[in-house]
Amino acid sequence: MRETLPFPTHELLIAGRWREAGSGQRLPLMNPSDGSTLAEIARGNAEDVDAAVQAAQAARAGEWGRLTAAERGRLLMAMGRAVLERVDELARLEALDVGKPLRQGRADAVALARYLEFYGGAADKVSGETIPYLNGYTALTWREPHGVTGHVVPWNYPMQIIGRSVGAALAMGNACVLKPAEEACLTALAIGRIAQQCGLPAGALNIVPGLGEEAGAALTAHAGVQHLSFTGSVATGRLVQAAAAKHTVPVTLELGGKSPQIVFADAELDAALPFLVNAGIQNAGQTCSAGSRILVERSRFDEVVERLAQRVRVLKVGPALADLDLGPLISKRQHEIVSHYLGLARDTGLSVAAQGEIVDSAPAGGFYVRPTLVAAVPAAHALAQEEIFGPVQVVIAFDDEADALRIANGTPYGLVAGVWTRDGSRALRMARALRCGQVFINNYGAGGGVELPFGGVGASGHGREKGFEALYGFSALKTVAILHG
Repeated sequence: MRETLPFPTHELLIAGRWREAGSGQRLPLMNPSDGSTLAEIARGNAEDVDAAVQAAQAARAGEWGRLTAAERGRLLMAMGRAVLERVDELARLEALDVGKPLRQGRADAVALARYLEFYGGAADKVSGETIPYLNGYTALTWREPHGVTGHVVPWNYPMQIIGRSVGAALAMGNACVLKPAEEACLTALAIGRIAQQCGLPAGALNIVPGLGEEAGAALTAHAGVQHLSFTGSVATGRLVQAAAAKHTVPVTLELGGKSPQIVFADAELDAALPFLVNAGIQNAGQTCSAGSRILVERSRFDEVVERLAQRVRVLKVGPALADLDLGPLISKRQHEIVSHYLGLARDTGLSVAAQGEIVDSAPAGGFYVRPTLVAAVPAAHALAQEEIFGPVQVVIAFDDEADALRIANGTPYGLVAGVWTRDGSRALRMARALRCGQVFINNYGAGGGVELPFGGVGASGHGREKGFEALYGFSALKTVAILHG
């Protein structure tokens, strides 16, 4: 039986109007918990994307573009309050759509509200500067919106990623075209309705769901878009960057990760263990910043593996609304990918130290996989090098600080790292030497914190989201030099 959803869900939002796709086609959305069809959404294409870009351009030239920074901020803060009023509805929608436990959906809705509050409050606080220059000159800078920004958002954290990218872009006065993932876009459409209810001018936010190769490709290649924000796979990120390059458009890319959690022999293990496990299983491991590699100093390796295994064995997997430790993976395809890596572990003789349990009540049609801890994995093995995007963590032994750095920096990725040690000097040395965009010392936030700039290096992308850095990224700096004698 199809779930009753709290929001109308299936249309495109263009120029303040909800409408069917120009083709009249729709896409089914699958419920990952049981394999049923959850809803049908409009299948936007290049024609719809073009209409959305034109609507955004008109908004920039019209009411939206005339608002002051303070007025934009009030609208975003109003949206944040409206989200908080509907947290339970949004949480349920996200849980059903993505398959994540209900508590995670609720945390995501609260995070969305926080992004809107933060960027609403920051909208009128981004200022330029005056620059000491030649006698007879006054030199100054100010920041201007790019114009129309395109946002391609993945399926794993729709609400959070919309908050951090669209929220920042709107705060700076850009008009946005949002392309949510075809696998999970119901909360994106719900956010569009909330924005309307809060009085966001028509065309400031346009939403075009559809296939990546149709709507997504059309948005990233559109000549009317002045900035692109993409979160997703490395392969698709490269295509986005190549498409943007044809129009010399700047791109913010937040791509994959194979993030290390480094446990030294002096670590406070009781404090570390909950973080070590949760960083790998959150959202069934479908997190770019998941702490999927646990590096342990050799003298405590066996102890740490056994204590991790104790925690993994008691993990429960089931339907999203059951609100257990893990929900299902997003799709059959993702289930096949994770199963491939688990098979590879068996075929290459790796030691599976522990697995969690899929509850008996889990529907047969759901995309469930047991959280898995694999011990004594060689640093060069595929399970230690490639992003699995599932609840699979590998444990790797290291000998000393230099060896830990060699292993930690030994993948193409560089998104997040965690360091567990009581030695303050070592912690700072590691933080400086680790090749990544965020380092957590004696904690692991998985990119958490609205205020904390987030992004990667290498195959993990470039540019920064969150905090004030996102506002700088969604604006262009202009220098003005005045000769007055």
